[in-house]
Amino acid sequence: MLNRSAPDAPPTLALTATEIGVLDRLVNDKPKARQKTLSHYLIKIARLGGYLARASDPPPGNTVIQDFADLRISPSGQSYG
Repeated sequence: MLNRSAPDAPPTLALTATEIGVLDRLVNDKPKARQKTLSHYLIKIARLGGYLARASDPPPGNTVIQDFADLRISPSGQSYG
C-alpha cells in the first residue's frame, strides 16, 4: 500500500542499495522509464513475478509483496529459494 500512498517516495524507503542494484541488473527499464522511485522498483519486482506492465494493465496489487517475499536475492544477484 506504500506505493499508493507515496508513489514518488525514494526506493530506499523499502529496499536496500543491494536490492536496488540487483533489480536494475535483472529487469530492464521500459523505454519511457520515469524517475527511479519506489513505484518504479515495485513494478520491477512485479515484472519478475510475471506482471507485464502494459499501458492497459492495472497497477500491480498485493501479490507484489508475496513475489518479493518469495524472491530471495543474494548479494551476488543470484536468486535462490
